[in-house]
Amino acid sequence: MEIWITLVFAGFINYLTRLSSIIALDTNKLSKKTKLLLTYVPSSVFPAIIFPAIFLDQHGSLTSYSDPKIIGFLIAIIIGFITRNLIFTIIAGLISYWFFIFVI
Repeated sequence: MEIWITLVFAGFINYLTRLSSIIALDTNKLSKKTKLLLTYVPSSVFPAIIFPAIFLDQHGSLTSYSDPKIIGFLIAIIIGFITRNLIFTIIAGLISYWFFIFVI
């Protein structure tokens, strides 16, 4: 039970720190250039989260080019450029990844 109290407390503190930055930030005081720069934050954080999961193994070294994760990633990139549809790109990447794991 003690671990659950610790986890809930840590989650609450994490939530408060994030909420305080949202409440304290007055968007009317930001310049147009700052607002424009902040629109790129999600686009820059996403690759930083995804790329290590694709290109690094459990030991932190680069994976082989024949790894199913890399093949699925490349197929998803190609589908994304062709279709410009996020949902279809994710589904195509997952299906190709699963195909190379379970079939081939």
